[in-house]
Amino acid sequence: MHLILLGPPGGGKGTQAKILQDGYGLVQLSTGDMLRAAVASGSDVGLRAKAVMESGGLVSDEIVIGIIADRITQPDCAQGFILDGFPRTVAQAEALDVMLTERGIKIDAAIEVRVPDELIVDRITGRYTCKECGAGYHDHFQKPQTEGVCDKCGISNFVRRADDNADTVRSRLSAYHAQTAPILPYYEQKGALKVVDGTLPIDLVTERLKEILESAKAS
Repeated sequence: MHLILLGPPGGGKGTQAKILQDGYGLVQLSTGDMLRAAVASGSDVGLRAKAVMESGGLVSDEIVIGIIADRITQPDCAQGFILDGFPRTVAQAEALDVMLTERGIKIDAAIEVRVPDELIVDRITGRYTCKECGAGYHDHFQKPQTEGVCDKCGISNFVRRADDNADTVRSRLSAYHAQTAPILPYYEQKGALKVVDGTLPIDLVTERLKEILESAKAS
């Protein structure tokens, strides 16, 4: 099973990818994680990426595709993988298709976890963590049982990420709509696009995703 998870930042893709990874034996492939691992491994493509990064440049699509090509040949990807955070543009989607076709691999589904912008803003700006143990909370959705006291460690010291503010989140969403959202019609034309309502509770989103996977396996 080979999947692509699409959707805005803060839409819950990472959470769902982890659940599917555990339930189906798929490997969640995050572009950032793969890039760091390739650089650390000293592979040919990793060394190319390292040289670009050290010079302050942006790693090219060609290098990223090369890193993915190397990663999916590793034994843990034998049951399949979930691409999370890639592709981000139509050009990347096209290059990914070429690389996968050369290896006889087909994308079974490109799944968009669809969430309205204002809910994304609310989700991200409301989150905070315990500075001591890292437990996560939210102003509206997940408050500590005792106000101002961490449920896990009992410390009253919470922090918010500096970039978890409304202006930054809206800027990231604008970039997503301008650059990444256009790949949705690309996968729709290929008959691979599936849409899941990301406003549903986490367990119901997972249920919808599993229905898509089971349907893809049966086809």
